[in-house]
Amino acid sequence: MRSRVRVWLNRTYAENVFFMDQLRRNPSDRAVEIHATHGDADSPVLAAADTADLEPEGLSPAAYVEYALDQCQRRGIDVFVPRLHQSAIVAHRADFEAIGTALLAPTPEATAVFEDKATAYEAVSSVGVAVPPWSRVRTADELVAAVEELEADGHKACFKPAAGAGGVGFRVITRAPFSLFHLSGFPGPYVQLDLVVDALRRADQPVDWLVMPRLEEPEVSVDCLTGPDNRLRMAVGRTKKGRRRGFTLDDQWLKPARIIAEGFGLHYLSNIQFRMYGDQPVLLDVNTRPAGGLHQLSLCGVNAPWAAVQLALGEDPGVIEPPFLGQDYAVVSGPKPVLPSVPVQREDADVVLAPALPVEVESVDAAAAVLPL
Repeated sequence: MRSRVRVWLNRTYAENVFFMDQLRRNPSDRAVEIHATHGDADSPVLAAADTADLEPEGLSPAAYVEYALDQCQRRGIDVFVPRLHQSAIVAHRADFEAIGTALLAPTPEATAVFEDKATAYEAVSSVGVAVPPWSRVRTADELVAAVEELEADGHKACFKPAAGAGGVGFRVITRAPFSLFHLSGFPGPYVQLDLVVDALRRADQPVDWLVMPRLEEPEVSVDCLTGPDNRLRMAVGRTKKGRRRGFTLDDQWLKPARIIAEGFGLHYLSNIQFRMYGDQPVLLDVNTRPAGGLHQLSLCGVNAPWAAVQLALGEDPGVIEPPFLGQDYAVVSGPKPVLPSVPVQREDADVVLAPALPVEVESVDAAAAVLPL
């Protein structure tokens, strides 16, 4: 007899349908029931889940914690993987533990360090991890000064929000005047300096941007799994150069990732990104959550989502070494089903689900086939 594990993913990326698939097809032959919530009724993660709810809009972080605690208690959640309002949620880890829910998320201290990129760069520099030169800017004059300094050293300048994820707000500065050339083809990341300066001068509030040189490929995202004891269980790099993707275990990427993951309490799944500054790898970004591309490690024979759930449940999977490195590949899009109608929040759900109902191991395949991906 094995107990069923109930896992909740809140407002997460569409790619995590593959995360959910890996949980169901876990090598432990454990039955997994997945609950998902989202603000978008057409998110494919809702269709891929066993149970789904629309999230209420406009909740403050504190109110969202109360909502999350209620979801966990009513749904009998064993492991909660928070993305939205992660920092507020991990500050209440003891409250979740009190109702039998483990948080698959890092420490509050780690989320505080890495939710602000300037704070993150200062912190990792103090432990010997290389970072690119950067300036924090809030006004048009500060932006121009930072750009001119980089250009004087022969660099192309770019900027991004000091807080943010997924490349949102990333732009590359160009001095070329706006012309029909910029209206041909697909929109790109380049933006004219004069247009940015004009927008900043007309804005009624300051921005909070980091300005730095545009870093070169390859980009290497190191997926890490770290235990609550601060010991790394897994580190595998995913390489990106143009359309080509691949894998690496090269220590020039894994060593600084280990220093960050173990030194800053990045418990469970994190993603640490590097690029090249000249001939030196430097930190690009740190994500205190599972990467959208984490499932690609299955090409190396690794099921990282399940290993993380095991850790959260207190079942240490040990050190995970990929049995092989998969061949280079490209990422292509494909169709995923969405729900035929909007999922309705269960206002009348008075029954609290019992945690971890016992089921026969033979029923795992049937449970995994409830909603095909």
